[in-house]
Amino acid sequence: MTISLAKLPASLPSRRGLIPAWQPATACLAGRITRMEPVRIVFMGSPQPAVAVLNAAVEVAAANGWLVVGAYTSPDKPEGRGRRIASSPVRRRAEELGIPVLTPRRLTVEEEQERFRALHADLVVLAAYGLLLPAPFLFGPAHGAVNVHPSLLPRHRGAAPVAAAILEGDLETGVTLMAMNEGLDTGPILTWRSVPLAGDERTPALTERLFTLGGEMLTEMLPPYVAGETVPVPQPDEGATYAPRMTKADGLIDWREPAALIERKVRAYDPWPGTAAIWEGKRLSITEARVHAGEEHLAPGQVATYGDAIVVGTGKGALRLLRVKMEGRPEVGSAEFLRGRPAFARARLAP
Repeated sequence: MTISLAKLPASLPSRRGLIPAWQPATACLAGRITRMEPVRIVFMGSPQPAVAVLNAAVEVAAANGWLVVGAYTSPDKPEGRGRRIASSPVRRRAEELGIPVLTPRRLTVEEEQERFRALHADLVVLAAYGLLLPAPFLFGPAHGAVNVHPSLLPRHRGAAPVAAAILEGDLETGVTLMAMNEGLDTGPILTWRSVPLAGDERTPALTERLFTLGGEMLTEMLPPYVAGETVPVPQPDEGATYAPRMTKADGLIDWREPAALIERKVRAYDPWPGTAAIWEGKRLSITEARVHAGEEHLAPGQVATYGDAIVVGTGKGALRLLRVKMEGRPEVGSAEFLRGRPAFARARLAP
């Protein structure tokens, strides 16, 4: 069911000094009975997985008589081969819901901070937004900013926590709801939930799964948090790790690494930056692979074939290539690739 929300009025008076948002629907102020104004939520997010959290924010707002008064998201940008200008999934969903959309490139300029103040937000909800929040966004709202982070903090703070969990071979990951501070994912924890990993996860599906769970957690946690019934717990320093934003260079395979690590990279670096080798001067993307038993005699980067199977030696063990994509060509299975390029069976890929 689509919930229609009223558009943001042109201007609203400041409500600082009135009854705090956590008080009941009516309260006595200076001898009068005064009705509490609804909690005003600003959402911040961009990619498709964040839509689940936006939907959850809308759901919890509707259930409690609150308002979602704005959605911050990344600016429109060209996508695909045709380089057509496309809006973020969060923008498209917010517009469906009638929520005003803001797409600033920077939040640090005074003009953008004034625009934020004009929303009179009581709470910011953030999920995969992409920009660091300056102090007015973090501490201006009465209830601060809550971040839905797809890892078990303090493990995998930073921009790529889902890929990091796969890359490190973690046995579990999860979702943490955090009250944000000025540090990078260092704020106190409201709640968390763990998710076991089977060892075959890829970043896109796992990201969707975690943010869907985060949305469910948000609907449970926000009402008691706004009511002052939940006390955030400081993160421990022990076990803290950092998952930096990935670069295209990260996806270039070093065949001297163990096969198990390269296989995890194939799953972790999907879709960006991808995992690839260089053959005949072109980028050969490895889109699906598995560790191959045996073949310890193959040197790193040495290709061997067994029927339609392609196996490449690594620093420890061998990797079987299941699906590949040559630069400028469509993705194919190993058998089809060998039929079109039989010389690959004798290739030696550079470390």
